[in-house]
Amino acid sequence: MELKWLLCVTLLALGILAVQAHDMDEDNDADDVVDIEDDLDDGIEEVEESKSETSSPPPAPKVTYRPPVPTGEVYFAESFDKGTLDGWILSRAKKDDTDDEIAKYDGKWEVQDMKETKLPGDKGLVMVTRAKHHAISSKLSKPFVFDTKPLIIQYEVNFQNGIECGGAYVKLLSKTPELNLDHFHDKTPYTIMFGPDKCGEDYKLHFIFRHKNPKTGKYEEKHAKRPDADLKTYFTDKKTHLYTLVLNPDNSFEILVDQTVVNSGNLLNDMSPPVNPPREIEDPNDQKPEDWDERPKIPDPDAVKPDDWDEDAPAKIADENAVKPEGWLDDEPEYVADPDAEKPEDWDEDMDGEWEAPQIANPKCETAPGCGTWQRPMIDNPNYKGKWKPPMIDNVNYQGIWKPRKIPNPDFFEDLEPFKMTPFSAVGLELWSMTSDIFFDNFIICTERAVADDWASDGWGLKKAADGAAEPGVVGQMMAAAEERPWLWVVYILTVALPVFLVVLFCCSGKKQPSAAEYKKTDAPQPDVMDDEKEEKDKGEKEDEEEEEDANEEKLGSDADLGSASQEEEEEEEEDDRKPASEEEETVNRSPRNRKPRKD
Repeated sequence: MELKWLLCVTLLALGILAVQAHDMDEDNDADDVVDIEDDLDDGIEEVEESKSETSSPPPAPKVTYRPPVPTGEVYFAESFDKGTLDGWILSRAKKDDTDDEIAKYDGKWEVQDMKETKLPGDKGLVMVTRAKHHAISSKLSKPFVFDTKPLIIQYEVNFQNGIECGGAYVKLLSKTPELNLDHFHDKTPYTIMFGPDKCGEDYKLHFIFRHKNPKTGKYEEKHAKRPDADLKTYFTDKKTHLYTLVLNPDNSFEILVDQTVVNSGNLLNDMSPPVNPPREIEDPNDQKPEDWDERPKIPDPDAVKPDDWDEDAPAKIADENAVKPEGWLDDEPEYVADPDAEKPEDWDEDMDGEWEAPQIANPKCETAPGCGTWQRPMIDNPNYKGKWKPPMIDNVNYQGIWKPRKIPNPDFFEDLEPFKMTPFSAVGLELWSMTSDIFFDNFIICTERAVADDWASDGWGLKKAADGAAEPGVVGQMMAAAEERPWLWVVYILTVALPVFLVVLFCCSGKKQPSAAEYKKTDAPQPDVMDDEKEEKDKGEKEDEEEEEDANEEKLGSDADLGSASQEEEEEEEEDDRKPASEEEETVNRSPRNRKPRKD
């Protein structure tokens, strides 16, 4: 046990020494800095000469960036790696119904490298300012028409500074004669809106499309159901995430984040409000009849109040068995005027009235059971029944809850192909955010899943690979943390090394018993355990002897049986050769006493 405690103390001391050694290294580093500063003036020329010789370029990143290139037909593809906003149009519009000071779309957009990028040369579109309206758009190479091919829209977002309240969604602007990208604003018609949005603790991933009513020609927004997945991480981890919407001609859709499906459904079944209105609606002109009875229960009309029912009996009565406690001070009030109180100097009796000292608890009542007029305590009245009411019975005239009758919906229509939406010809970002530096990159609109996947692999995939290569392993993270906080070395020792040593100590250590040879070298008496071992050994030898005797007896018995069997066979052969003898002689001859023992 002393060895175990010594090992624990040793490990703890090692941890403390590690911390002290780290502190001493820091002190030595400080001394070295002082020495270098003293000699700096003498060797500055030498340093400048050697600097040009020894300086080397920074190591190249493990992942080399190359701008993505579409591998198939696309309607729109933008990586911003040219470093300019060529092809993009900044809006000069103003929001309606808004103060002039904030109505302008004067938010700033720039093409920049991402903060803390691991891929030099990878640029993106950055919404630089905050608390302003931003609007920017670009035309497609050709309008997208919804026919027999899927629609795939994909782009990347990085909330570099996190996000307080704002969105990063994209709008696919409908192809209309009135479309003017110079005046792109919040009322500009769009076909689809897709992307992340957040305010407060409400994390959303929008998929909204505008559906045209074939009967009225009016457009109505249809919202996809909210995903079951937790979206918070995508807004808070400051990493680049890939958002993908896949819309198929069979009306099915998928929403993916980082190539993982987070929401899916069907345009006919999973949108709110539904694409198709109900066939029947409630008649707005229908009214409930006056004699309609909606009461499932009614008071029993034949019930009669019992004669002994006293509705006037009080709920509480005085306890007649109560007795006034001894020492009760009937003549003393519970509260008395404070004798130490004085009228304020600024008291005006004409304005404030006659001054009265404040009331305090009567000090005489502190030692008494009570003061003032004694009253019996109140208890529940056992005869109290309250106001009589007849019991409730089933209403034979009950007709159920009334509802207006159904009539055919005059606005009913059935659109079984909501996928065939309004064609769109431009993509735009119309946003407001309380956080700056939202990073957008690698937009693509196409019809083939493989093209979108290749584009993602060459863009977002490289970012992910570079981030993974730059992140240290678990051991590296632990070592880096210990360099910043030396006391972690003690934690590491106590949580890792100490349990290992204790397990080894308890499992491998044991009290060694001296051998018999060691006892022979001395005259020291052997412990009792040796006597016990000797007794067990003698007992074992005795048992072995008994087992050997039993075995010998069994062997002799078996030999005797074999001998008698052989003798009987010989006698039977002799009887065949001679005449039969008398029964007595045969009996004598067969007696075991007259048999000759067989020689082994």
